[in-house]
Amino acid sequence: MAVLIAAMLAGCGNQGSTTDSSEGTNGQAALKDVTVVLDWSPNTNHTGLYAARELGYYEAEGLNVEIALPGSGGADAMVASDEVPFGVSVQENVTQSRLQGVPLVSIAAVIQHNTSGFAAPVDRGIKSPKDYEGKTYGGWGSPVEEAIMKSIMDVDGGDISKVKLVNIGEADYFTAVKRDIDFAWIFYAWTGIEAELRGEPLDMQYIKDYSDQLDYYTPVIVTNEKTIANDPDLVRAFMRAASKGYQYAAEHPEESADLLLKAVPELDKELVHASQKWLSPKYQDDAPRWGEQKPEVWKNYSDWMYERGLIEQELDIDSAFTNDFLPETN
Repeated sequence: MAVLIAAMLAGCGNQGSTTDSSEGTNGQAALKDVTVVLDWSPNTNHTGLYAARELGYYEAEGLNVEIALPGSGGADAMVASDEVPFGVSVQENVTQSRLQGVPLVSIAAVIQHNTSGFAAPVDRGIKSPKDYEGKTYGGWGSPVEEAIMKSIMDVDGGDISKVKLVNIGEADYFTAVKRDIDFAWIFYAWTGIEAELRGEPLDMQYIKDYSDQLDYYTPVIVTNEKTIANDPDLVRAFMRAASKGYQYAAEHPEESADLLLKAVPELDKELVHASQKWLSPKYQDDAPRWGEQKPEVWKNYSDWMYERGLIEQELDIDSAFTNDFLPETN
């Protein structure tokens, strides 16, 4: 988070990511150049963004959208500093940012329910959180990791002091579990599906199954307060196209997987198709429309963070997210 604050203080400013001209070469209105920055390398969490671009949904809204990888400061810093207008983040980051005066705003939930959890190869015998006792967990050293693990172990009667916690940074999950850890925190839609394809089955405990407070939005699409105030029409146009893209991905997993592969051909074809088939029904799930965010989800998770000392004050949830820029129907 220090990197994020530093980026804010540096005042990167807008670097042409929403430029346009009044006319194109044929006397027609030119498309406005817009950048959306991913939270990580391209995967099926992002398929709707690529589908919207490949199917011309952005262009129909007058936008020429570049989908970019995050810089060294990350997507949150780039959006918060107004270097770019849109990015992909998670509810946890938005919560922490808001409480530090960083003007991120979540404008859509990419997936309705948390698909992450703690996963271990089946030969480790980890069938429930209590089984973490005596095992080695590999993570990246975030206080949230330990707090979430403690929460679900408490529910299951486990003792987190009996878990060895090691920092594996960005090490590959499959390498790490063969080398020096027993389990890690993953998103099933990608790493879990890859394990299936490798013939390396997992035991997984989804964290949402142990607490309603942990069924938070991850990932989300974010913008900043300046963009909302100065160009709300841009936000509406971007979200109309993105919504259509995710709706297409929800209804056409095979075709949308091909669109992602067309845009990012270096991805593994079998993994993308299998992941997309698993994830497509989960984009909208039980929500009335794709992207819808519920106040209680924001309150539940921020209350959980506050109760565990992960944040120092309660979140003003009304400023942290909005559904105002979602189209009425998909």
